[in-house]
Amino acid sequence: MSLYPSADFLTSAANSRQFPADTGTEVAFAGRSNAGKSSAINAILARRGLARSSKTPGRTRLLNFFQLTEGRRIVDLPGYGYATASAAERATWAPMIDGLASRESLRGLFVVIDSRRGVMEGDWGLLEWAEAAQLPVHVLLSKSDKLKRAEARQALKAAETALRGRAVVQLFSVEDGTGLEQARAALDTWLAAPANG
Repeated sequence: MSLYPSADFLTSAANSRQFPADTGTEVAFAGRSNAGKSSAINAILARRGLARSSKTPGRTRLLNFFQLTEGRRIVDLPGYGYATASAAERATWAPMIDGLASRESLRGLFVVIDSRRGVMEGDWGLLEWAEAAQLPVHVLLSKSDKLKRAEARQALKAAETALRGRAVVQLFSVEDGTGLEQARAALDTWLAAPANG
């Protein structure tokens, strides 16, 4: 079980010059606003309140880096798919995310997608970004506890069909623990990859 008791906030970055040194290994988390990304990070790490969750869409405006152990990090990306940020602010995100893709330490990307909504336009843009960066993707179909069992199976099948060859897909729920160990195992595998630097 991947419980990182020493996990702590490392830094926030508004541009790639503010990123930590490109050494060790890191895994990024992304998702549409209010898909449950921050809650997923906290649950996977078993660290309540590490990543701040909010009912206000788009709370995460910067790239937030967290150090789990020496040389092992996660990156919390800004939520996408909302209109409360200014156009100028949203325009700064593309180069920031592109800067992340060029990091040798980046090993994988978790994409958190609300299981009730399925894969949407903004998700496809992120998946194309990951594909161009040759980055493996693990999709968490969050809030699966909100669906009936048959609906959850249907949501999983639809996402697996849509994303075949582009991502590993699983059901996930912070509330009842669905898929928690599977997500932790994926994170452990990526973080255990040979480190750089």
